[in-house]
Amino acid sequence: MSKRILVVDDEVAIRQSLAEALMADGYEVQTADSGEEALARCHASAFDLVISDLRLPGVSGLEALQALRHRGEAIPFILMTAYGDVDTAVAAMRAGAYDFIQKPFRLNAIRAQVRAALRATERAAAEREEAAPAPRAVPSGERNDAISMIRDCPGLAEVARVLDKLGASRAGHDTSVLIQGASGSGKEIVARAIHEAGETCGEPFMEINCAAVPESLLESELFGHEKGAFTDAKARKEGLFELAGRGTIFLDEIGEMGILLQSRLLRVIENRRFRRVGGRDELSVQARIVAATNRRLEDEIRSGAFRNDLYYRLQVVEIHIPALCERPQDITVLTNRFIREFNATLGTECVPADALLSEALGRYPWPGNVRELRNVLKRIMILEEPRRIVPEHLPPHVRAGRDPRLADEGAASGPEAGLVCLAEVERRQILYTLRATGNNKSRAARLLGISRQTLREKLRLYHQDDGDDGDGDEPLAAEARE
Repeated sequence: MSKRILVVDDEVAIRQSLAEALMADGYEVQTADSGEEALARCHASAFDLVISDLRLPGVSGLEALQALRHRGEAIPFILMTAYGDVDTAVAAMRAGAYDFIQKPFRLNAIRAQVRAALRATERAAAEREEAAPAPRAVPSGERNDAISMIRDCPGLAEVARVLDKLGASRAGHDTSVLIQGASGSGKEIVARAIHEAGETCGEPFMEINCAAVPESLLESELFGHEKGAFTDAKARKEGLFELAGRGTIFLDEIGEMGILLQSRLLRVIENRRFRRVGGRDELSVQARIVAATNRRLEDEIRSGAFRNDLYYRLQVVEIHIPALCERPQDITVLTNRFIREFNATLGTECVPADALLSEALGRYPWPGNVRELRNVLKRIMILEEPRRIVPEHLPPHVRAGRDPRLADEGAASGPEAGLVCLAEVERRQILYTLRATGNNKSRAARLLGISRQTLREKLRLYHQDDGDDGDGDEPLAAEARE
């Protein structure tokens, strides 16, 4: 039976040309011109893949993806984005998109991504069927994937040490963990490693992104609800705290949780008991609670957006994940792990990174962290299927070591477009490093390989120095902020 694909775009020409190309490849294709129509079609019939524009009138492509995930539908989703939508595309990957492709695109490129997405889906389904139905405890001598990734990275040695302590601790599930780190730095990997490190690693690992679920639904997702608790509650539903059992519940982007729900979560952590929405019976919490955020919760507390008492309940153990630019020694390790992963899932035979590729990857600051590195490599291996990845395969801004977020809006056109003088490159790198270190000048100076005094002189030259000699989080001028 041919695979069924839904193409969603409000531009008729793009919608039709993409549908015709995919039908020529033997797929059964339907189209929709809005997010609302796409959701209606997905509700009415099953699709093997959705290809959607990110920007749509009304319900956006990202919102349609989030709605499908909330329904529990795991349809692979490829998003088409304009060049300036990279940040939103990264958010879509976090929400569960398979991949994204930038407009304007080549039909052959999107065809390759469609084939890869469908192959990956078939492989995942086959693996689920072959897997033993009962979970098992991992033998002590076996290195789990998340743990081994962390232990292989020299820049995460302190994180690995904390994981070993947590695994050996008798405190067990009463110990909450708070993971802090920039977006894309690997917080979910660390959360899974915490789960794997304990004696109950065979138990469920339940995760939810607090930013991806509307606040009105988040309480029901966490705690479940009884039949009739609200208008659409047509049957009892078990929440994640119940489904996690003696395993782990991972609350990603905890800083996005509303203040009222924070109050209820605080009581659950304190009492280790909860009720379903609309329920009377109290149920016990047996799972370990792991939370993660890319926000500075101390700032959120000062602004009144986050409860001080919840913060201290969550951070019994606190783990900070350094940004990838702070641990360049990990880039080659991660690159080779991702190459092995994609060789297995895509059926390619790419060899490990050589010195030239490692050097090129090391020059780029990776503002999107580990997630950006993984996505760059994945796209190369899907579209190029190389025997060896070379610097020429990398996107131009990665090859040039240039953070695209710092590009001048008024850049020149023609052959010299994007070219800047050496002093401008230095200025951008200094401001980027300051931003990455939370404006900690001593730390930024060490990463840049200059003295603190030299850094201060450069900042005065850029009119960025506020005269504060401390290493706190003093505000930067607008240009240096995120």
